[in-house]
Amino acid sequence: MARRPHDKSRYRERDRREKANEKNHLAGVRTNFRGGRMSREGRGAGNESSGSGAAARETRERPTVPGFQAPAEMAGALLESASQAIVSADQAGTIVLVNRQAEEMFGYHREELLGSPIEILLPEVKRAAHVQMRAEYLRRQTIRPMGSGLDLSARRKDGSQFPVEVGLSHIKTANGVFAIAFISDISQRKRLEQQLQLAQKMEAVGRLAGGIAHDFNNMLTVIAGYGSMIMEKLQAQDPLRDHVEEIVAATTRAAALTSQLLAFSRQGRTRPQPINLNELIANIEKMLRRLIREDIALELILQDGLLSVKADPDRVEQAIVNLVVNARDAMPGAGRITVETANVYLDESYARSHVGVQPGEFAMIAVSDTGTGMDPEVMRRIFEPFFTTKAQGKGVGLGLATVYGMVKQAGGGIWVYSEPGKGTTFKAYFPIAGDTVATSSAATVQTAVPGDETILVVEDDASVRSVTVKMLEQLGYVALAAGNGAEALAKSKAHSGTIALVVTDVVMPNMGGCQLAAELAGTRPDIKVLYLSGYTESVAIQRGMIDGTVPFLAKPFNRQVLAKTIRCVLDGR
Repeated sequence: MARRPHDKSRYRERDRREKANEKNHLAGVRTNFRGGRMSREGRGAGNESSGSGAAARETRERPTVPGFQAPAEMAGALLESASQAIVSADQAGTIVLVNRQAEEMFGYHREELLGSPIEILLPEVKRAAHVQMRAEYLRRQTIRPMGSGLDLSARRKDGSQFPVEVGLSHIKTANGVFAIAFISDISQRKRLEQQLQLAQKMEAVGRLAGGIAHDFNNMLTVIAGYGSMIMEKLQAQDPLRDHVEEIVAATTRAAALTSQLLAFSRQGRTRPQPINLNELIANIEKMLRRLIREDIALELILQDGLLSVKADPDRVEQAIVNLVVNARDAMPGAGRITVETANVYLDESYARSHVGVQPGEFAMIAVSDTGTGMDPEVMRRIFEPFFTTKAQGKGVGLGLATVYGMVKQAGGGIWVYSEPGKGTTFKAYFPIAGDTVATSSAATVQTAVPGDETILVVEDDASVRSVTVKMLEQLGYVALAAGNGAEALAKSKAHSGTIALVVTDVVMPNMGGCQLAAELAGTRPDIKVLYLSGYTESVAIQRGMIDGTVPFLAKPFNRQVLAKTIRCVLDGR
């Protein structure tokens, strides 16, 4: 609104009265609060801000509301109560305004920040580049709102660095242009993103590990089968028997390795039941003490009244052993390992900051050491299979991966806390089992005996098919072999006698094991079925390959296991 000449004296008088309503913030940044609005344009000599007269009249005419602060006071309160850190700097990069949240976020007193270069809030390696970025921003004078992707690394007074998101704006005054930064600490968001990335990565690696184990189990089945047959043909004094025994023993060790891979990928077969972690730890205490060196102290801190959890006791025991062994290896010299248990409640706040955790009651096992600790890069990879910081030959890197898979399979979570030189703590959380009373039963498997029935073997892997047929023939069975479902149906049709059992792989091209069994049942209603797979039974059930009531044998298997399983199926046990 243009001024008329005769209004000049009136405007001068009004301006003098409004000096009290002007908040001179710092270093000459003059922010006017008229009508509850902040004027972005400063006032130069003889150059009033447009619309200021109307705003002043609005201020004078507004009725007073009880408890309502004056505009200048309200603006100051809003600045100080903002959840974001607010920092303003002049064209030279000198800080001229900060709020209380900026003090708390960066660890400086206000007096330390005012008059300092804004680069004091950045890591040293970023400061030179920031000077150029700041100059470019002030030249363009664009507004960059929060959430537009400006993620930076900031530096506290103590030298620690943390990620921030920055929104930018600016104001123009008679003293120049001032940049305003609205800063949010996004450390928690970044942690969640890293946890999510790790969870997705571990899930992908788990699927890969499960697939490798499946294929490897097929090969082990062939080696173990032929090895056991050769060994039974050799006399005890035969010089070749030792070699064959080593082959068979190696397949057993290899099978244990694939079992660990399956445990990591959460595909291992488990027998969950209500267990008390205190009792389990007490039962293996002597073994744990034998595992560690004499110069390492083992301390147990077990909470009374610990709630029961539902998990596979053998898997939990193995997880504790792995964590203790890992703690032992992290201490090249003397030290202390502490195993603790506690009832904990993980609330929604904790769940929000830990991907995959559901709020609720948990029983916790914590294993701590006074060892060398880990840096963040190692911690990010600590649960990866085959990742190890140990010297070559000292470990394959599956211990912690197995622990991770077991805890996840039990519906829990595991987190690691460590700093270089300050030791490490692993905390595993298991969901409680409620009031269920722990029960256990020992299944007795009768000693297997040879048989003379006819058995149809259906397996698309030629090596597995061949060794299975030979093992059955050595046991006295009549074995028919087929490489796929169609061939199996043809063999069944061509065979005039009784076929007591079909031993079939679950997953085969064109026709899977379940479909084949259904087809055979149409013409041979009394035929029994035994399913084979390199996948575990639980995975086969989860993926809908089979239901949980049918006989199942996981690869690899030797002649003794095959004989016992087949006899149980044929005899209806």
